[in-house]
Amino acid sequence: MTAAGQPGQTGDIARPLAVRGAIIHCRSDPGDSSTGVGVEYLPDGLLLVDRGRVLRSGPAPELLRDLGEQWRVLDYSGKLIVPGFVDCHVHYPQTDMIASYGAQLLDWLEQYTFPTERHFEDAGHAREVADFFLTELLRNGTTTALVFGTVHPGSVEAFFAASARRNTRMVAGKVLMDRNAPDYLRDSPGTGYRDSKALIERWHGNGRQAYAVTPRFAPTSSEAQLEQVGRLAREHPDVYIHSHVAENRGEVDWVAELFPWSRSYLDVYDRYRLVRRRSVYAHCIHLDPQDRQRMSEMGAVAAFCPTSNLFLGSGLFDLQAADQCGLRVGLATDVGAGTSFSMLQTLNEAYKVLQMRGHSLSPYRGLYLATLGGARALDMDGVIGNFESGREADFVVLDPAATPLLARRLTGWSDPADLLFALMMLGDDRAVAATYVMGVLKHSRAEPVAA
Repeated sequence: MTAAGQPGQTGDIARPLAVRGAIIHCRSDPGDSSTGVGVEYLPDGLLLVDRGRVLRSGPAPELLRDLGEQWRVLDYSGKLIVPGFVDCHVHYPQTDMIASYGAQLLDWLEQYTFPTERHFEDAGHAREVADFFLTELLRNGTTTALVFGTVHPGSVEAFFAASARRNTRMVAGKVLMDRNAPDYLRDSPGTGYRDSKALIERWHGNGRQAYAVTPRFAPTSSEAQLEQVGRLAREHPDVYIHSHVAENRGEVDWVAELFPWSRSYLDVYDRYRLVRRRSVYAHCIHLDPQDRQRMSEMGAVAAFCPTSNLFLGSGLFDLQAADQCGLRVGLATDVGAGTSFSMLQTLNEAYKVLQMRGHSLSPYRGLYLATLGGARALDMDGVIGNFESGREADFVVLDPAATPLLARRLTGWSDPADLLFALMMLGDDRAVAATYVMGVLKHSRAEPVAA
């Protein structure tokens, strides 16, 4: 259930909040380490939040001694407090077509995606889906996401308005698509530029909202449109660039036909100066070493989308190759080809993808990818991603006893790595006991104990 009227809801933000429970967060990238290097764990911790920001965290017995009467103390003992999850690539308009059967990428777009996105010409429909989508994110503990809209400017207006009401930190953009798509979903180089520019001026930096210039993928943008995308990027150097690259082998071959001058799929974007800091490219499965190195040098980001890559049969992301060249990586659900809004379930599939590659994903690295790693991918690690002093207080309370199987598996748990791994493998939205946005309770499965 949502948490209207619950402790911590809007109106309580000026009252300092102390949240007790086991606390774990990353101060740096633990890499493949299973030792917890770069991770801080407090088995009985206290998170102090004042005016929506983290004041500090530390051992509960020590910090409780110095709290004044103005502090509201919430007791989540027996549960785990982690930073809010960061989803680095997701399509809100595809919510209603999640789990659509039987196609790979290009056919899947034609059969399911384009007809579904047509409905977003209706502003009322866009508002209803945006509200459902954001509620679903919060129910799964996701407090920040990089989000595709549709070609319709109203789809982005509806999304940002819904996010602003919740005070979630979101990045979104209008799709740019002027060819190789149905007529009802095409814009033009000129209209795409003008609509995007107006949305940037209205929403980029408006509260916790930020804008992403969003060409769907190279095949659906003409060279004239990509010129305009590059123009937007030059005129607004602090906006994001959000697209897809090298997801499917058929798609890669198609790009080579459409852009015969290009060295590679990534090279198409690079030609228009769209490979830079704050550019996030979903999938990055069929890249060569030169492409990965170029992305790393330019500060671009790969969004690792394990559930959708498996669902569409696209391939297995190579996290080790990304690490070796210093390419930043964020984790992503990629709904609606992705099959769950849960970052826990996404970590489950990420672990299996890497197992198939002969690599591993430690529970600490998984936590990093879903929190601080995602914040770094979105160039937001100065404001979200962990519990360092001054960070915005987006956090999630995870319940190790959320299901009978979890409760049995984690009876008497004490090892934080084992706890995290079990939650990654067996957890889903039911494991999210509560989600807080800037210290305000936005979703709760049960009320905390007021100490």
